[in-house]
Amino acid sequence: MREERITEGSSWIDPRGQVMKTPDDVAEMLRLRACGWGLKRIARELGCSHHTVKGYVAAGGVRVFKSPDRPKRLDGLEGWLRERFIRHRGNADVVRQDLLAEQGVAVSRRTLQRAVQPYRQALKAESLATTRFETPPGRQLQIDFGERLVEIGGVKIKAFVFVATLGHSRRLHVRAFRAEKQEHWFAGLESTFTAFGGVPEEVLMDNPRALVVRHDAVSRSVQFNDKLIAFAKHWGFRPRACAPYRARTKGKTENGVGYVKKNAIAGHSFASWEAFEAHLAAWEREVANVRIHGTTGEAPMVRFARDEAHRLKPLGGQPSFGSLRELARVVSNDCAVEIDTNSYSVPWRLIGERVAVTVAAGEVRIRHGMREVAIHKQSQGRRLRIVDSTHLDGVAGRNGVVCRSEIAAATVPGSSPPPSLLRPLAEYEAAIRGSF
Repeated sequence: MREERITEGSSWIDPRGQVMKTPDDVAEMLRLRACGWGLKRIARELGCSHHTVKGYVAAGGVRVFKSPDRPKRLDGLEGWLRERFIRHRGNADVVRQDLLAEQGVAVSRRTLQRAVQPYRQALKAESLATTRFETPPGRQLQIDFGERLVEIGGVKIKAFVFVATLGHSRRLHVRAFRAEKQEHWFAGLESTFTAFGGVPEEVLMDNPRALVVRHDAVSRSVQFNDKLIAFAKHWGFRPRACAPYRARTKGKTENGVGYVKKNAIAGHSFASWEAFEAHLAAWEREVANVRIHGTTGEAPMVRFARDEAHRLKPLGGQPSFGSLRELARVVSNDCAVEIDTNSYSVPWRLIGERVAVTVAAGEVRIRHGMREVAIHKQSQGRRLRIVDSTHLDGVAGRNGVVCRSEIAAATVPGSSPPPSLLRPLAEYEAAIRGSF
C-alpha cells in the first residue's frame, strides 16, 4: 500500500479524513500541470492522491468548502424564537421548554443557543438603551441610597448616603445614616422636603425591600409597603417604582450617588460623625448646587429658584410622620378593635382573630394577615364607636341595636351596646345540627 508523503506545515487533515492542501501546494499543482506533468506524477511529487490533484486542477485553484444544505428543525421558527427569547429575557432553556410544549419540536439546549445567538446582541442593546427625558418643574423627585467606607476618627465606617435629586432643576439633597432601614428612607425624604421647602408630585425610587413589597416585572403591578402608602398620603405625593432591573430610569439620582461618593466623600477623613454630616451639608450648599450642571448648563440653585420652587406643594406646617404607630389587637365580640378608647369596626367574621393596626396620617388601617380589611378616619373624640355598616352584614339584630354610619364616620357617644348574639341564627343551627 502506497504511503502518501505529507510535509509538515504544508497540509492538514480535516474531520472528514481528507487531506486538505495549502494554497502553495495547489499553486504548485497548477504550475506542474501547465508544464505537462500528469496527475499521478504530480500526486507522487506532492504526496497526495491523484483524485485530489484532479479536483484542484479541475477547479482551477483552491476550493472553498461549502457545507451541504440540509433542512434544519428550527427552519421557519425564527420570528417565534426571537419573540420568545426577548420575552424570557435571554433564558434559552425556558424558550426550549416552550418550543417543545407549543411547537412540538425537541432540540438540545446547545442547538437552541446557537439558533438564538443573533438575538442576544439585540437583547443587550435593548437593555442598555436609555431615553433621556426631562420632567416638568415640581413633577418628580428621585431618591436612592449609596454605601461608602468613610474614615471617621481614624476608623473606617460604612456610611449609607441618602441622595435626593429634583428631576427638573437637578438640585441635590444629601443625608448620611448609619444604616438603610425604612425609618432612614422616611427621615431622608422629610429632610429633603424641609430643605426644598415643599413636596413634589411624585417620588421615584428603585425597588428597595423597605418600601416595595412586590413588583411584577411582566404586569408592572406594584405593591408598596403600608407605611410608605401612609407616609405618601401624609405628605401628599405619589410613590413610583422603577421597572425591575431598569434602575437607569432613575438615572439622575444614580448619577447623583456617584457624584457624592467621588466628589464629596472620596479622599476625606473626619474627626467625628457630626463633622461628616456638617461637611456634607456644606458641600451640598457650596459645591453641588452652585456648579454648572453638565446637562442643563445652569447651576441647580438658579434653575430651582427660577422654575421649580413655586411648583412644589407647600409644607403648610405639616408635622413629621414620626407619629405613626403600629399596634396589634384582637377583634372583640362587638366586631371592633379599641384604639385610644375609641372602637373601630372590622368584618364580624374576624371576631377573636388577631389583626394589625396602623395609625398614621389621620387614618386607622386594619390588616388581617396580608389583606387590608378596614379603613377608618381617626377619631379625635373619646369613647366613640366608628362603624362601617358593611362590616355587620349578616349579623343578627344589626338593624335594630347597632348604630350604623358611613365608612370612617364617627357615631355619637352613648349609643346602645351591641347584642351578645352577633352571628346569623343559621350558623348556630348548623353548629348544633338542628333548629331552635
